[in-house]
Amino acid sequence: MSEVKQYMEALGASARGASAIIAKASSAVKNAALLAIAQHIENSREKLLAANALDMEAGEAKGLDAALLDRLELTPARIEGMLEGLRQVAALDDPVGSITDLKSRPSGIQVGRMRVPLGVIGIIYESRPNVTVDAAGLCIKSGNAAILRGGSECISTNLALFECIQSGLEEAGSDSNWIQLVQTTDREAVGALLGLDGLVDLI
Repeated sequence: MSEVKQYMEALGASARGASAIIAKASSAVKNAALLAIAQHIENSREKLLAANALDMEAGEAKGLDAALLDRLELTPARIEGMLEGLRQVAALDDPVGSITDLKSRPSGIQVGRMRVPLGVIGIIYESRPNVTVDAAGLCIKSGNAAILRGGSECISTNLALFECIQSGLEEAGSDSNWIQLVQTTDREAVGALLGLDGLVDLI
């Protein structure tokens, strides 16, 4: 077994274990985690911009086109957008446990649809660093663990953002394994993520 496959299986196992915890987390716990992550991003603006500058320099050296570089760039305005997004998600009603389409059957029992977490969600994306925070925030709110795999062109920025996510989760007393980031740029990681049957519920 390759080192990358072993690494991905370890991520998957950690996420699977964490999914059982986050699925039962209260709204207060999840919201505290989201707001703590936002605060760490707020406090890390300069570090995030410096990390993004490294990705931008590398992207320009590789000859990435202007459109891709624009998606890759992290600006103060885009940081504000991430912060606002986390705060808006924290303010939403908790979807977990909500019941819709409740109907009474002739037998007297009531039948409806209840929203429950999916489990572990794998998310593969490129360029836009804000997706790292947006995806993490939505997964936390909906009670799902996540494995995030951003593009190699954005690795420095994503690592810096992931540090904020981990710090926020830890500060809020949550399991930092709720959100995992694939920290290798090896393309084999994508195939390994797709093959994590029994560990990942949705890609």
